[in-house]
Amino acid sequence: MSGLADMHLVVVSHKLCWREPGAPTGHATDGGFPMQMHALSELFRRTTLLLPCRAGAAPAGLRPLTGRNVRVVPLPEPRGRGLGRKLRLFMWTRRARSSLDAALRDADAVHSPIPGDIGTVGMLMTRRLGKPLFVRHCGNWENRRTLAERFWRWYLEKYAGGRTVVLATGAGDAPPSNTNPHIHWIFATSLTASQLERAASCRSPDAGGPRVAAVGRLEPGKGMLSLVRALPRLRAARPATSLHIVGSGSRRGALEREVAAHGLGDCVRLHGALPHEGVLAQLRRAHVFCTPTRSEGFPKAVLEAMAFGLPVVGTDLPVLRHLVADRAGVLLPDPDPDAIARALAAATEPTAHERLSRAALETARAYSLERWRDEIGERLRRAWT
Repeated sequence: MSGLADMHLVVVSHKLCWREPGAPTGHATDGGFPMQMHALSELFRRTTLLLPCRAGAAPAGLRPLTGRNVRVVPLPEPRGRGLGRKLRLFMWTRRARSSLDAALRDADAVHSPIPGDIGTVGMLMTRRLGKPLFVRHCGNWENRRTLAERFWRWYLEKYAGGRTVVLATGAGDAPPSNTNPHIHWIFATSLTASQLERAASCRSPDAGGPRVAAVGRLEPGKGMLSLVRALPRLRAARPATSLHIVGSGSRRGALEREVAAHGLGDCVRLHGALPHEGVLAQLRRAHVFCTPTRSEGFPKAVLEAMAFGLPVVGTDLPVLRHLVADRAGVLLPDPDPDAIARALAAATEPTAHERLSRAALETARAYSLERWRDEIGERLRRAWT
């Protein structure tokens, strides 16, 4: 087979897009997906993205889908949510079958990001066609709570190897799988080397108290309630401390009630979901980043925070231990409110903050989008060429 630069890559993903007449491909989407697809396209002769497309006005803050010879084939948007969506997936596949068949038969290789139902359909169809397959597990590799999570883990451990390249998003000293050595870790990022260089700065906390940033889904297990409850303890010593939480989810109401109950309305801001530039703007103004989650795959927001020189206070999980250790922040075995408050105070003490901030910058520089692209490219070349 020829090299990657002569190949046509087809990407089958659940990532929702919208029509954007001003974009080179006529489509746009949110999050880090546009940047990652642009970087991935640089490895191939051309790249086709098969994505569900939502009708109607596009929301603000989208990024155009661009790259080297990239085109978008819009798929119908699956209907329903949760179990209802899964039950309708067979009917959706019938509606999208002609587009999927045409693109996959024309492909030299296929990339299916999962978790996600559409990526799973692409993965299974590609296996049936016998074409080179790249599966990137973008969720928490350790999660096996649902039937779908157990299926993905079983399937990838069974078939990874040969021309099926499997990368699990995460990091750690131990490999992802004890049963299949062909599954490897890959980090997640959306910042180029030049963006990392421009972001780099060390800022001392304000005299009265630091500005704390947190980015994540407002869901059970993410620890945002514990973080809000830690704030009165921290403000007892540093009255000017403020907290800025970016993200949306089912626990927003509970967080709002907690803020009101503690009289924190003047120092806690729930920003909701923000476009990528909005997230970076919040990190740029912060002094320390907190991620008290009890479950994590690879926290792209942590890397982005470190790129701005923010020490990290978080849970002692393998991926955070790999990134942060004791050099760039403070890790907690149990992120309860008292422990979070003590760790934030320690991380923002001026001498410690300067040391941790410089270590955070040094770590972040090693995780550029170019390095992400090149690590993937090297693994694909070994398997496919």
